[in-house]
Amino acid sequence: MEFLAGGHAEVRITRADVGKRVSVRRLTGGGAGEPAFTDAVGVLTSWDEGVLSITRRNGECVAIEESSLVAAKVVPARRPAAGPQGSPDPSSAAPARRRGPSATALELQRIAARGWPAAETEPLGEWTLRASGGFTRRANSVLPLGDPGVPLEAALERIGRWYDARGLPAVITVATGQAGTDEELAAALAERGWAAERHTRVRIAALAPLADLDTDTDTDTTDTPAGSAGDAPAPARVALSREPDADWLALYNRTGEGGPSGEAARDALKVLTGGPSVWFATVHDADGRAAAIGRLVVDGRWAGFAAVEVAPAARRRGLATRVMAALAERALTEGASAAYLQVEADNTGALAFYDRLGFTDHHGYHYRRALPGGGRH
Repeated sequence: MEFLAGGHAEVRITRADVGKRVSVRRLTGGGAGEPAFTDAVGVLTSWDEGVLSITRRNGECVAIEESSLVAAKVVPARRPAAGPQGSPDPSSAAPARRRGPSATALELQRIAARGWPAAETEPLGEWTLRASGGFTRRANSVLPLGDPGVPLEAALERIGRWYDARGLPAVITVATGQAGTDEELAAALAERGWAAERHTRVRIAALAPLADLDTDTDTDTTDTPAGSAGDAPAPARVALSREPDADWLALYNRTGEGGPSGEAARDALKVLTGGPSVWFATVHDADGRAAAIGRLVVDGRWAGFAAVEVAPAARRRGLATRVMAALAERALTEGASAAYLQVEADNTGALAFYDRLGFTDHHGYHYRRALPGGGRH
């Protein structure tokens, strides 16, 4: 990290830079075995009473004493890479169906919300309160896209009452790491004692390379379950359908207790089957049981992937790749060209798998949950 100007370290930020991405170096005391300095990069969310607050890409909020600053600067906004003499990056000449997608964080948040729709929603200005009987945090948290239309304290008060009435914790999804994301909201909630949980990466890729992976796909557009063990597809054959059957749900195993007729399961199915154009993929083993599954939602140019699971006994046979390829091929036929998915930041195995498929990080999000006595309202 380069801070030197004319050979001297300088603090080149002021309170007027609140809201900008900055890079700072500060003294740490340099005790035995400790570095004398540490660096932090993130959005400068406040500078009050001699303390700077910086929110990092992962949503972590760092408080820095002004007196400890050694050097600091504003980080310039990223610009598209250019070729020789300022020409566009040569990669932009790649065929459109193979070119990496571009998008704002706001676009992806809206697309992802439509692709995993909550069973119940209520607007709060430009924010959306979402509930689905507790099935997944995404479908049971506030989506804050814009202005809530009331001061933050009043918004948190209303959020608390709304979730209390449904027996759910008050949770807000907070995006970070891109232009226009919610670093300032993350800092404000941290100050009020809302705990940060489940850091997640939103990843994107060109769709066509996924579909180019070899797979054998059998598309069933009816709502009937897959065949019995006697006429089950070959182990590597991927069957697509519009509804998840009992085998798919058994491997997914997150729809709650009480069986398929229970209220929790009904809420889960509303989320799973909701969205503009949803497909479910299943690979059956020789006994007819689900060996691998996945879910796709197509929304315009975007294809969203989720619930990619492989049974323990069927792992390391390339089934997850085949599921991804079959779903990508389906999405291409519906006009999509870009792929997205969400992976929890500590799921190293999944991150490595999607790295190999060409996915890269776009932005991150995490959840802020109100704690008892933490200043929720």
